[in-house]
Amino acid sequence: MTSLPQHCASSTPLAGLKVLEMGQLIAGPFAAKTLADFGADVIKIEPPGTGDPLRKWRLLKDGTSVWWQVQSRNKKSVALDLKDPQAQEIIRKLCLESDVLIENFRPGAMEGWGLGPEALFALNPKLIMLRISGYGQTGPYRDKPGFGVVAEAMGGLRHLTAEPGRTPVRVGISIGDTLASLHGVIGILMALQERQRSGIGQVIDVALYEAVFNCMESLLPEYSEFGVVREPAGSALPGIAPSNAYLCQDGAYALIAGNGDSIFKRLCTAMGRDDLGQDPALADNAGRVIRIDEIDAAIGAWTAQHSVKDVLTALDKASVPAGKIYTIADIANDPHYQARGMIHPLKMDDGTTLSVPGIVPKLSRTPGQIRRTAPAIGQDTDTVLRDLGLTPEQIQTLRQQGIVA
Repeated sequence: MTSLPQHCASSTPLAGLKVLEMGQLIAGPFAAKTLADFGADVIKIEPPGTGDPLRKWRLLKDGTSVWWQVQSRNKKSVALDLKDPQAQEIIRKLCLESDVLIENFRPGAMEGWGLGPEALFALNPKLIMLRISGYGQTGPYRDKPGFGVVAEAMGGLRHLTAEPGRTPVRVGISIGDTLASLHGVIGILMALQERQRSGIGQVIDVALYEAVFNCMESLLPEYSEFGVVREPAGSALPGIAPSNAYLCQDGAYALIAGNGDSIFKRLCTAMGRDDLGQDPALADNAGRVIRIDEIDAAIGAWTAQHSVKDVLTALDKASVPAGKIYTIADIANDPHYQARGMIHPLKMDDGTTLSVPGIVPKLSRTPGQIRRTAPAIGQDTDTVLRDLGLTPEQIQTLRQQGIVA
């Protein structure tokens, strides 16, 4: 048997990659965070004084969002007023040394600052530029403001997230932004691979709504071929049977995916319903879809007699995919999450410990690392500017003018 390469603690896969992050809130910064977790040297540009608005979102500790420690770990912070020509010149100097630039401003903003692709590629033809926006850099909607919640609706997701006949609900997190970020990271890695051959960079244009739409599975071909508009189905998975959430005796729900042919038979045996499991008409998915109401009723009648713990124990024994609905309290205390390093204790500057999500994906030889906590606003401004050749006197002058912080 071939053994896996040993973990190299001193190396990360993106070590030496220089990334300039000019976005804010979620989409651009999440992409940069993902690169930073795997060793990229990320310089985050923030406005002086206020910083990234995410610093003040949701629950705060000592005036700063605890979310900030997730989104901006492993990054350096440089505070610049991008509306000022001197700050724009600093960005150009940083781009000369950067491999990747990430921005998620409205289309046209970078061009308005003299920092569009043509200007930056003239300085550094090897630069890779990730541009995340609501609707993309082209098309009739390019100039409309676009947030993830709107993209989720336009991309087709929001229509499906509801109980039939009820108001569609949001997923509960900024899934549109995160999907766009991950598509952006994929684009960056592909562009880096291509740059090894061509020696030149390129623009990666990611639209929030397109990232959502890209995950919509069979919606379009089903409409194209059959004129079918998939409708909301609550917790069920239409056309895949059985797969649903079933209420248990203790008021909790068990999610049960018995939609494989052999899995369905094992599920029926565990429920004491071999009459269903051995029914030839239910031997495949097509037959089960026709009688899904009957099957769901049978499963629901069984789960209603048992606690969710007992249901899951029985289904684990029968090798039927099932689980409960986790709250964050369940996640934080789950032994599997802990064993895989997904509940990461982060030591803060004040000596306290904050739990943050671990790193995904897991590489066997060069895994990602959390090397430093999220920075204060402008924490690294002086160091970065000195590395660009600015003198302490020049930096102080820019600070007095409010251009840097």
